[in-house]
Amino acid sequence: MQRRIAFYVVSAIVLGIVIGSLVTSRVVSGDSIYDQVEKFSTILNMAAKNYVEEVDTQKLTEAAIKGMLAELDPHSVYIPPKEMKRVEEDFRGSFEGIGVEFDIINDTITIVSPIAGGPSEKLGILPGDKIVKIDGESAVGMTREDVPKKLRGPKGTVVTVSIKREGEPKLLDFVITRDKIPLYSVSATYMVPGTDIGYISLNRFAATTYKEFMDGIAKLRQQGMKRLVLDLRNNPGGYMDQARLIADEFIPAGYKIVYTKARRPEFEEVYTSTSGGSLEKTPVVVLINGGSASASEIVSGALQDLDRGLIVGETSFGKGLVQRQYELGDGSGLRLTIARYYTPSGRLIQRPYKDKDKYYRGEGRIELDDAENITHESEKVDSTRPVFRTLSGRKVFGGGGITPDYFVKSDTINSFSRQLRSKGVFF
Repeated sequence: MQRRIAFYVVSAIVLGIVIGSLVTSRVVSGDSIYDQVEKFSTILNMAAKNYVEEVDTQKLTEAAIKGMLAELDPHSVYIPPKEMKRVEEDFRGSFEGIGVEFDIINDTITIVSPIAGGPSEKLGILPGDKIVKIDGESAVGMTREDVPKKLRGPKGTVVTVSIKREGEPKLLDFVITRDKIPLYSVSATYMVPGTDIGYISLNRFAATTYKEFMDGIAKLRQQGMKRLVLDLRNNPGGYMDQARLIADEFIPAGYKIVYTKARRPEFEEVYTSTSGGSLEKTPVVVLINGGSASASEIVSGALQDLDRGLIVGETSFGKGLVQRQYELGDGSGLRLTIARYYTPSGRLIQRPYKDKDKYYRGEGRIELDDAENITHESEKVDSTRPVFRTLSGRKVFGGGGITPDYFVKSDTINSFSRQLRSKGVFF
């Protein structure tokens, strides 16, 4: 009798689960996302089970993810686990290793320069030194991608490199204790000789950029700086908050620096200037070109729209999409576009990207001759371009990127010079 009761109870539970599953399935299957996930899962299982050769399901999944994101915009990307650490290091502003910048010349690791303050510089490693052995094994023929795997490592670990130095008959062995190596985002800080003009070049916007910038400003002020040239050429961007902080130094309180628009309201932001900026009365010229993107365009766009600086050079790249990075369980990451950037006057920074090949080639940017555009009235500009007004009423063009107030094209070199440079002759 008890067995029969137990049987009925178990049967009722199982029947309840089945009915619940069917009901849930019907409710959820109305969601197109669920249907698409189920379709992908079915195809992946079929391939894993029936394909003529054994398949790597992780490789197939990553390829599918990349293909899916390629249907969105150019800057929504999947980052595999092996690349995540390098990406984080690039923006965190430091990594752990021996502290050298290198190049591969004639199959040999050649030191371009030891990083200031790093362990290699302290041991006397010099530009031009050639690393021919790492921990006793030949390093000749090593690929550019494999070098960091051998030279980087946790702080405190040791690596031995054997170096061939010009004029030395024997190899020089250096036992290097790896350390934390700063990656500076300020490439140069100096005074233009015989003037009161300071010059600062930023190569990206990393976690330490604002502090480096302010340290550079303090140094220049001690040398008599009253005017500034801020060089953002070939600066691909980075952390938006660092760009906002730097722009805020130039702009009086209460002005819009940048704002975002998104499909989801929680992703929309408005960033306004605060009081106490140390450069509010300092005349500034900002240099940009086709390699200036994202955070660089936030700074140059804000200073142009608020009439706080003269923008000189070439039209910037035109990347005005906001990405949020999501970490996935296997150490990989998803960088997904969630909003768009706009300058204070309302210009969308993002350039059209329907044809991604043309987008990456920089097509669609306004290109004018040297010394043009000071009034933003050029007849060479497409009449369909949207027109906006700066704080004082000056005309500026929209349609993607920041168009300079004064065009100066990049210098060019002839084919012979390019060949010499590619072979490392100048180096």
